[in-house]
Amino acid sequence: MPVKTRKAIAGLYAITDSHWMPEAVFLDKAEAALRGGARILQYRDKGDPWQEHARRRRQAGALRELCTQYGALFVVNDDPDLVRAVQAPALHVGAEDAPLAELRQAFGRDLCIGVSCYASLDKAREAVKAGADYVAFGAFFASPSKPQAPRVDLQVLRKARAELNIPLVAIGGITEDNGGALIAAGADALAVISGVFASEQVEAAARRFAVLFDHPRNIPKE
Repeated sequence: MPVKTRKAIAGLYAITDSHWMPEAVFLDKAEAALRGGARILQYRDKGDPWQEHARRRRQAGALRELCTQYGALFVVNDDPDLVRAVQAPALHVGAEDAPLAELRQAFGRDLCIGVSCYASLDKAREAVKAGADYVAFGAFFASPSKPQAPRVDLQVLRKARAELNIPLVAIGGITEDNGGALIAAGADALAVISGVFASEQVEAAARRFAVLFDHPRNIPKE
């Protein structure tokens, strides 16, 4: 993939959620996050891809345009067909469901592909060897979006940073108070759902996360 796209995996990584973003305010909230400083925006929608195809394509296409307008990277979650339909520049998949060799054959090197590796360095190593452009670890804290997700020790992120030469994304229960510790441990990007989109002031919430990356001297060291 182009180097400039890989370098785009940095900063606030906002992830959409239909619970916090009903359709009437979906695009308004997405744009507010981008105004607040989100550098990556992932379209994550768990609706039926066949029954809700028109809505998903409409929303994904609109998000892609917004990201282009704000200079942010647009990512589609776990839907290669939707990537193709809206010409999204990036795709995120789970480690258990990631046929990376097939995805690379289908899309080539121009598509940015990220892989969720949860708490597993072995999955991350396999993903890197298979051609992943970034890997994600988590949940690091109790997550309202995924309350059953197993917790990941911060040491996993530190070890990954020492070993892997690709961007690392942290996810799971991240707040403006605990995000700095993840950046200090090696996270290039913080993936946030409810911490941004559950807020009544989405733009302000996004800005509080974005500023964590602007003032590295204020990040707590452990």
